[in-house]
Amino acid sequence: QVQLVESGGGLVQAGGSLRLSCAASGSILSIDVMGWYRQAPGKQRELVATITSGGSTNYADSVKGRFTISRDNAKRTVYLQMNNLKPEDTAVYYCNLQREPYGLNYWGKGTLVTVSS
Repeated sequence: QVQLVESGGGLVQAGGSLRLSCAASGSILSIDVMGWYRQAPGKQRELVATITSGGSTNYADSVKGRFTISRDNAKRTVYLQMNNLKPEDTAVYYCNLQREPYGLNYWGKGTLVTVSS
């Protein structure tokens, strides 16, 4: 069983920065893909970024060049550095771990990011 706990959300002005962290407990495998998703009010949850244990990353077009995902396998933690934030980045950000060969998908409870204009 894996548990994910996010932290680092808050209120920031447009153009500002925030760093989200997600600490994982339980067994983390090298095959696990970790990532961040977000859900804005009235919208569906969407991919923000993912990272493999080897460091391969994938980003949504809307955040490329502004957000950076990183992972510390020893600390079982994934980070999301968010720069040049925009009001449209306002959402609840969820940490995710996917263990595809076993069909397992874990979610954190989310952390709210609010960007004021």
